[in-house]
Amino acid sequence: MPDIIQLLPDAVANQIAAGEVIQRPASAVKELIENAIDAGADKIQLIVKDAGKSLIQVIDNGCGMSVTDARMCFERHATSKIRKAEDLFAIRTMGFRGEAMASIAAIAQVELKTRRHEDELGNCICIEGSEVISQEAVAAPAGTSISIKNLFYNTPARRNFLKGNPVEMRHIVDEFQRTALANPGIFFSLHHDGNELYHLPSGGLKQRIVHLFGNNYNQRLVPVEEDTTIIRLSGFVGKPEFAKKTRGEQFFFVNNRFIKDPYLNHAVITAYSEILPDDSYPLYVLFIDIDPAKIDINVHPTKTEIKYQDEKSIYAIIRSAVKRSLGRYNITPTLDFDQETGFNHLISQKPMEEIVQPKVAFNPDFNPFKTEETRSGRESLPKMYERPATAKNWGSLYDIVRSDTNEPQQQQMDLPGNEAVQQADVQKPAEKQIFQLHNRFLITQIKSGFMLIDQQAAHERILYERFSQQLQSRQGASQQSLFPQTVSLNAADFELLKDLLPDIQALGFQIREFGRNTVVVEGIPADIGSNLSESEVLEHLIEGFKNNHAILKLDKRDNLARTLAKNAAIKAGTPLVAEERTLLIDELFACAMPNVSLQGKPVILTFTIEELLQKFEK
Repeated sequence: MPDIIQLLPDAVANQIAAGEVIQRPASAVKELIENAIDAGADKIQLIVKDAGKSLIQVIDNGCGMSVTDARMCFERHATSKIRKAEDLFAIRTMGFRGEAMASIAAIAQVELKTRRHEDELGNCICIEGSEVISQEAVAAPAGTSISIKNLFYNTPARRNFLKGNPVEMRHIVDEFQRTALANPGIFFSLHHDGNELYHLPSGGLKQRIVHLFGNNYNQRLVPVEEDTTIIRLSGFVGKPEFAKKTRGEQFFFVNNRFIKDPYLNHAVITAYSEILPDDSYPLYVLFIDIDPAKIDINVHPTKTEIKYQDEKSIYAIIRSAVKRSLGRYNITPTLDFDQETGFNHLISQKPMEEIVQPKVAFNPDFNPFKTEETRSGRESLPKMYERPATAKNWGSLYDIVRSDTNEPQQQQMDLPGNEAVQQADVQKPAEKQIFQLHNRFLITQIKSGFMLIDQQAAHERILYERFSQQLQSRQGASQQSLFPQTVSLNAADFELLKDLLPDIQALGFQIREFGRNTVVVEGIPADIGSNLSESEVLEHLIEGFKNNHAILKLDKRDNLARTLAKNAAIKAGTPLVAEERTLLIDELFACAMPNVSLQGKPVILTFTIEELLQKFEK
């Protein structure tokens, strides 16, 4: 019987490794940017086309590579970071395993141009599917430029599993943000389809956070600093009032490497206990500096998970440090004068002796209760102190009331025990009475007993079916804004909004783009109340959509209808007048599914007379 075990060809082995390392275009972006950082670059440019499916290009001004290194970097397990097994526990660089470039070259068309600073000529290598097509000397700037074209061109099954461009671009932006946060001293830029999404100059961590997420984040940050014998903790956390309903702004870095650790995340959330609702997630950007010998980073292919020798102590340090910072900085607001310069004009530059005390002129003889007759014989007052002329025919203001005294009263206060209400009940016994209980429930009598209706769940059901119908008919009613509002979003939310824009406009929003990551809201759906501004309605819609997508995995239109209905519905604790109660119940029973809320819970509870009699033991 012949032998059946054989060694895999290098091309097949590289494609298998690519399945672990390169899952989507964002994975290739991460590997290339980390290589540029390890090369000592202080300026990194990322250029993306077609959400990375057509082109991913990273240009840096790092140390560059020699002719031999440029060829060797595409071999499996070729690395400049590891020489012996002990080096695995002293790693402070990003890449070290030596599989990224080989995996990328196995599933894409790669062009590498590199030159060392001391060399006069650079080197250019073209590779397709792990095969070297050409290698030649070229004129190139110092550093490295690597282009990845047609990702997964030779594995169409993998390419078919990629999501749409907006989704893939959001993953690329996430990887870009993580790397940019970890390296605020490096200049970064991101271009997508010819548009510059990010231009991040080198600076401090706070400036990098503001440049990434928006100027309004300058007032949301609380510094955290703790130095112990186990770890050194630094960074920023967000104030509780600015917490969001969705995850996505939580960043942990261990030795400048982004990690995902639910255990440490729980430590931060615990520090917010009693000042933050359970379904809210605060912003934090925290850096842990620890001895590499006390951690193991070689436990996951993407290196986003780490094992610690003493994780309980790290948990306690993070929790206490965040809690102390919140208590120290959240009580008295502080101003960052390096960032905010709008108050300079309020500071007087004059010395104290030059400031003149203001003078107030008044007439000591002025008496507003004296009439013109009592003033006769005295010197007339200045015109500015004269009393205004007495209004004439003021008694006619009450003529309308007097003329209607014989007519029956049309409106009465709807209060318990009101005689007018009792009289109306006698006159119109057939009219159904609807009562509101604790401003949360509606009670109405039926033949067999009474119904108890959750007003918020009922309104959510009404709006959800209305918005779903508008999304199908594309005829949502819009309410024009008197003063259009400008809303600035981060790059990820802006890309999401562009993807949702046709459906959002079908609901009644009137939105147009206004510069980079900025939109102008000129109208909102007519069914939304006036308790929120246009910008707040849009921001809540985006946050709710991301939250539902992460938890429920809903269809895009269904997600939009649910999110907008939940945000626009009347909340528990809202008082309703009689007409509003009646309209709410009428519209509820006109719905296709009036008995079930959007969360699958009951909207209506029915109580019979027999059940009430049993309660009273009759």
